Amino acid sequence: MKVTAEAARRFLVARHFLAPARSLAGLDGVLEVFRRLGSIQFDPVAVAGRNHDLVLHARVAGYEPAWCEELYDRRELFETTNKALSLIPTSEFPWFRVNWGRKGPSFHGTALAENAAAAERVLERIRAEGPLSSADFERESGPTKDWFGLPENAVRAVLEAYTVTGVVGLARREGNLRYYDLLERLLPAKVLAHEVPEREQLRHKLLSRYRAHGLLGAGGAGGTFARIADPADRNALRKELLELGALVPVEVEGVRGKRLVVADELALLEEPPEPAPTVAFVAPFDSLLWDTALLAGLFGFEYVWEGFFPPAKRRWGYYVLPILFGDRLVGRIEPRIDRERARVEVLGVWWEDGIAPGRVDGLVEAMRDALGAYLRFAGADGVDWAPHLAKEKRLFRAGA
Repeated sequence: MKVTAEAARRFLVARHFLAPARSLAGLDGVLEVFRRLGSIQFDPVAVAGRNHDLVLHARVAGYEPAWCEELYDRRELFETTNKALSLIPTSEFPWFRVNWGRKGPSFHGTALAENAAAAERVLERIRAEGPLSSADFERESGPTKDWFGLPENAVRAVLEAYTVTGVVGLARREGNLRYYDLLERLLPAKVLAHEVPEREQLRHKLLSRYRAHGLLGAGGAGGTFARIADPADRNALRKELLELGALVPVEVEGVRGKRLVVADELALLEEPPEPAPTVAFVAPFDSLLWDTALLAGLFGFEYVWEGFFPPAKRRWGYYVLPILFGDRLVGRIEPRIDRERARVEVLGVWWEDGIAPGRVDGLVEAMRDALGAYLRFAGADGVDWAPHLAKEKRLFRAGA
């Protein structure tokens, strides 16, 4: 199957519920996003809103962070590792039992073996007392090392290892503090009783990455297919998905190599709707942004996450959200939520070459609407614009 670049762009924004933006509603809308994308990356940084909340805010009208927390409390969502720390529908948990975690299965197995006494104490207390966090234990030293080769808190190491091995799971978060409980006390018995062969689990995980993005190639980008299996095994799993008809190869005009589309979405790819002239602020780890080479080739947009860069090397900013207008990425915005003052601070706005908002039909009105929606999401009553953004303040203040 061959498609034009325009059709591919329209397909992507439509299947991501981003054109029109904020087109879904309520808790059912949140669950619809999870049904389509399969998983949403979790990141605790909340300067502009946490990543999963921003992903949902862009797609669900009136979204409030409490909605996702409510679904988690109702055990309709569950936290696991899928590419990165992610939220998934609880109904899919049986396909995520095989878990490499952030550091690989051998690391976590070794952490439990090297810290056996601490592991036993931690598990006994959770059994007796219910959900506990690492802060509920005295710090213990052990042979396990962190990313930087420094001694890691043994309690933290075994809690993470128990999570990867399916002994405990996340019960709740209080800020960035994670509370763990026994898995059998967190998930419905019916879900826990559902056993899925390991090979089928791995295929499902690989398919989940194609579900999350919509138009990935075989190689992926930015660790897209990390934490599933070794590269050779992933190639075999991908071949199985093609033979089963779960994925279909397509060629996109101007894009090198074949792309793979979830079979159920072929009809949408063949006849994607004309995108509505709405604006969405796209979260930094939104799955739409995973393949930066595709963004450059299909949207003409260079995307680089600069959060890990030293300030002097940033061209844009620390926590910057791409601006999607219809099926075009037209710029970037760097908002901050000041919760004490109930204000949103806009530190920067960068427009793509050739984009003058006042001269693009519908863009000013769409930006005003998006800013108004973002204020409601942030619980803020107004915007403070950086001094150099006088033009943007004048253009968009009616919506904010």
